[in-house]
Amino acid sequence: MDLFRGLANWAIFLDHIPNNVVAWITMKNYGFSDAADLFVFISGYTVALVYSRTIAAGGFVVAAVGILARAWKLYVAHILLFVVYVAAIGYVAQNYGHAYLLDEFNIRRLIADPIELLKHGLLLEFKPLNLDVLPLYTALMATFPPFLWLLMRAPSLALAASFVIYAAARTLNWNLASYPDGVWYFNPFAWQFLFVIGAWISLDRTGLVRRLTASRLAVWSALLFLLLSFAVTLAARFGFASAMPAPIADLFLPNDKTNLAPYRILHFLALALVVARLVPRSAPALKLSIVRPAIICGERSLEVFCVGIFLSFVGCFLIELVSDTIAFQLLVSLSGIALMTAAAYYRTWIKNLRPASTPDRLRAV
Repeated sequence: MDLFRGLANWAIFLDHIPNNVVAWITMKNYGFSDAADLFVFISGYTVALVYSRTIAAGGFVVAAVGILARAWKLYVAHILLFVVYVAAIGYVAQNYGHAYLLDEFNIRRLIADPIELLKHGLLLEFKPLNLDVLPLYTALMATFPPFLWLLMRAPSLALAASFVIYAAARTLNWNLASYPDGVWYFNPFAWQFLFVIGAWISLDRTGLVRRLTASRLAVWSALLFLLLSFAVTLAARFGFASAMPAPIADLFLPNDKTNLAPYRILHFLALALVVARLVPRSAPALKLSIVRPAIICGERSLEVFCVGIFLSFVGCFLIELVSDTIAFQLLVSLSGIALMTAAAYYRTWIKNLRPASTPDRLRAV
């Protein structure tokens, strides 16, 4: 889980740098789902896994308080990132004559009416470009305790309730409003379904996941769907969508990310099934030192995500200001990943250092 969460953070960083050739290595270019789907699924999986144990040890109330405390931490992280991000964009726009960045990153109105926009920013209604994931994650966490309670008692009913909300959101156009207009880029009423699917799988008591992973029919069916997704996505990206059969084009294009189209869910679950079959938990490759940086980034996911979002703006600015050559794009991309990894190692070092340097009487408190 940590490995793939770390890879998702790297991919989100690369994808948020416009016209970055290195971003072609990320999964969004070869299928219907992308790193956001992976991030949400793993978040649901790990939250249910961790807090189900909390329920077993201390009860539901303790777990619910822990989940809400985590949601608050995510909210605070988003607000801090929001302030730093906006300040950086405003500084660059003002001092380097790139006023168009105010429009590109959706902050011009913030400059014109800061009090009103900051108010809506605190309410998660106003979000600059690329700051959509943490508000989604915060909303999913804040509303998760009732689902966890139901998952622990009637998992199938919880999954069915989540699906009903998902279907209603897509059918009735449920979404949260953004300011000054529009709706949330990630519709929380739709994306909660993938979050709950991850939670349901982590608590699976039926053995369904194990049986599917062992089934050759299920794996081959997943591979066929992945191939279809690969062909449709590449055809659309290279401008050959008109050459596809109309029923296929009408079904899969455009790729509805905001409302989490069903084929995105199917694509991600097919990919997860194949990966689970090819890379079991005991795989020797997971112990190689080369994958350790990604695992550390997954362990410190929140900090790495925030650093990556900020660095994506820095990378965008550097490529435009200095050079847009492939070599420089590669340098910016690798440097960004290195800095994200350094931040993860630093936070891990601080976390491991604190207990050893804390007096016993304070440690007890």
